[in-house]
Amino acid sequence: MPACVLVYSATAGYRHDSIEASIEALSAKASFADLEFDFTEDKNLFTDEHLAKYDAVVFLNNSGVVLDDTGKAALQNYLNLGGNFVGIHCAADALCDTPFFGEQIGAYFDYHPPLQESVVEVADNTHPSTEGLPARWRLLDEMYNFQSDPRAVGAKVLLVADESSYSDPGKRMFDHGTPHPIAWCQGGGAGVQQGCVAGRSWYTGLGHTVEIWSDELFLRHVLGGITWALASKTTRAFNEGSVGNPLTEM
Repeated sequence: MPACVLVYSATAGYRHDSIEASIEALSAKASFADLEFDFTEDKNLFTDEHLAKYDAVVFLNNSGVVLDDTGKAALQNYLNLGGNFVGIHCAADALCDTPFFGEQIGAYFDYHPPLQESVVEVADNTHPSTEGLPARWRLLDEMYNFQSDPRAVGAKVLLVADESSYSDPGKRMFDHGTPHPIAWCQGGGAGVQQGCVAGRSWYTGLGHTVEIWSDELFLRHVLGGITWALASKTTRAFNEGSVGNPLTEM
């Protein structure tokens, strides 16, 4: 059986026009990547029993408080059992009232300059989410600023923004570190409670426009992040574990 991934795209604030396009793009790539995606915006599915079926949970362009206390507790329990986590773009602006979520995603969103063509640079070309990307990748997307440095929770930065390639008239109130982080990973998610099994966490700040979800380089980036997270071997698709889609006996 393929790894099973829950993709959650509920919003309680700004809603990206690209959400529907991103769901279509991921659906089209599922069999190629040997993944099984379930898409939902139903917060009531965040229960211990339901999340136990998944090898990873993807937060896709969410905004605001998209889980109630029951759902937050279930997500924490899932992560404590070795569940893997992926955050895409505006997911960094979700659940800002939930400290473990901020640690798991790495950093919360602060603000972004106007949408414009920008350059991101590959900081680590050996990671599955950056392999094959141009060393300097020019694309139309939002260059997020963050409220903290993801390196402070142990994240490894994979992509950085070349701040000389775009205009940012905003006033930066927080220090997100240098060079400017845009995508990163955590070998063990920092939102997991002490003494529990930590799966992997991967985040990208890219993914704003409808058009980018038909860009093969970008899709390679996202799928590389998801498959890297799944390779934690903390879930049932690839190992023994408490959560995930069990391997089929041969």
